[in-house]
Amino acid sequence: MKRLLLSLFTALILAIPVSAQQQPAFRVLAFYSTTVEPDHVDFARDALRFYTALAAREHFSFTETTRWEDCNADNLAQYRVVLWLNDQPATIAQRTAFEQYMEHGGGWLGFHAAGYNDDSTHWPWFVKFLGGAVFYGNSWPPLPATLTVDDASQPVTRGLPASFVSPANEWYIWKPSPRLDKDVRVLLTLSPENYPLGLKDVLLGGDLPVVWTNTRYRMLYMNMGHGDRIFTSPAQNQLFAHALLGLARQKRSF
Repeated sequence: MKRLLLSLFTALILAIPVSAQQQPAFRVLAFYSTTVEPDHVDFARDALRFYTALAAREHFSFTETTRWEDCNADNLAQYRVVLWLNDQPATIAQRTAFEQYMEHGGGWLGFHAAGYNDDSTHWPWFVKFLGGAVFYGNSWPPLPATLTVDDASQPVTRGLPASFVSPANEWYIWKPSPRLDKDVRVLLTLSPENYPLGLKDVLLGGDLPVVWTNTRYRMLYMNMGHGDRIFTSPAQNQLFAHALLGLARQKRSF
């Protein structure tokens, strides 16, 4: 009997750490579409590979889906952070579920076209969520650009150089600028040294926030996300990794 009890006790002790190791630190869900602009699909596929590898290193669960109907209350409640890689929900039900998720502490990381909005979008809540930013124009063709770190004190930007060259991207202009919103904290800006930027569609100057957060939410928006060269910069990759990990570990907004 003693030998049996000892065996059971040993098995129990050995089982505890194994079980603990199997629990992911947190869960992330990435939405993307394959029917959008090909350059945006290329970015999404690179992003999926990048964050899948990060999940393996950092021991969190990473799920990808093209089913935007998965943007519902029951499903979103399972995830600490939701990613929109190249698109956004289109139906009222999906948008309402996302609004409720964010209003109750959900986390969101959006890239490039995921933040696109204009008169045809018909989603006022999302415009306020982005800090009032409305798409106004873009540079073309995709070109590298120097980015300046506005706020190096945040977990997302900590350890980044004061400026670095971001790989070729289509750069969006916003009017009004999100910087005008009192709740917005801009983390990175397009450096003035880039102007004029573009060949066909040229940015001539002005303040152009690239990465920002609306401090009323646990969210980050990043302008980068066009083409298959976005993940070729170590500094920018560090930013992408810190963005997701920071959102997941932050109790509230930045």
